[in-house]
Amino acid sequence: MGIDERKQRVLEAIIKDYVATAEPVGSRTIARKYNLGVSPATIRNEMADLEEMGFIEQPHTSAGRIPSQLGYRYYVDCLMEAYSLSEAEETLLRSMFVEKMGDLEQVIQETSKLLSRFTNYTAIILGPTPVGGKLRQVELIPLQEQLVLMVIVMDSGVVLHKMLELPGPVASEDLHHVSYVFNSKLRGIMLENMRRTLLQELYDELQHKKQILRLALDILDYYQQAPQWEKSHLGKVYLGGVINILNQPEFRNFDKIRRILSVLEEESELRELLTDTNETGITVRIGAENRREEFQDCSLITVTYDVNGKAIGRVGLLGPTRMEYPKATSILEYVASILSEALQGYYSR
Repeated sequence: MGIDERKQRVLEAIIKDYVATAEPVGSRTIARKYNLGVSPATIRNEMADLEEMGFIEQPHTSAGRIPSQLGYRYYVDCLMEAYSLSEAEETLLRSMFVEKMGDLEQVIQETSKLLSRFTNYTAIILGPTPVGGKLRQVELIPLQEQLVLMVIVMDSGVVLHKMLELPGPVASEDLHHVSYVFNSKLRGIMLENMRRTLLQELYDELQHKKQILRLALDILDYYQQAPQWEKSHLGKVYLGGVINILNQPEFRNFDKIRRILSVLEEESELRELLTDTNETGITVRIGAENRREEFQDCSLITVTYDVNGKAIGRVGLLGPTRMEYPKATSILEYVASILSEALQGYYSR
């Protein structure tokens, strides 16, 4: 839906002022603060047209106007200018990753806290979800005479493990040999590219001992289930700045905030909110565009982060529809880019 340039400038002024003050905006305020070069009377006429078109609303009879969800959507899609992070902001964000990179979970948790402090919104991060189908390493660790811990490390960094109970004892050197064969034959090979000849090579090399062959087949069976395991395995959800919701004037209604907080307590619900889109760039869902009724007075902005070009998680900010969209989107994109860099290094170790 197109609107002329003057109406665009009036709408943008209303949105900027309302985001800053959380108070309805009148024509005199726009004329005084935004230098549009027209009189308050002209601005009132433009506001009446914008209201009729559904871009702004009048919450009370004698009040000014506030943006509607349609108005915010038009602003994000057509009017919003990019926000440039300052050198100090970029330095602070990057320094956190340098300091905390030793612990992957701590990095993500600290990222959520930092995001919430930067923006005064609630940060939601979906931790790394395993992707890929290449084997990096197999290890067999003897625990008891007939009990072995199998550890499979995938190229995505995910670690699969399973207890294997053997029908009889297997010598340590045989366990090392099985690991060596798997690592030498399968390392770096995608599961879907595993050829029959390669499986035959494994069989030929290990068939001289029945116990070893049985163990190898168990490993291979579990390894071939890895894609299904990875698909069903879901990353942990990290929250930062939940209290920021309470600081927003839109959420002073106790029942409204209670319902929002009840969803924030449910990890599965948050995971669905973050994963119900396949888009890899910035995604902005405003008000009723969020499928959960509890979040239909909120906006949720998300962006993916990746390793080896594969999206493995999502970073998001939850706040009122009266969000600073340019700043929030720029910060999210920057954080996602340095998180991707940091995880690339982490998984390459």
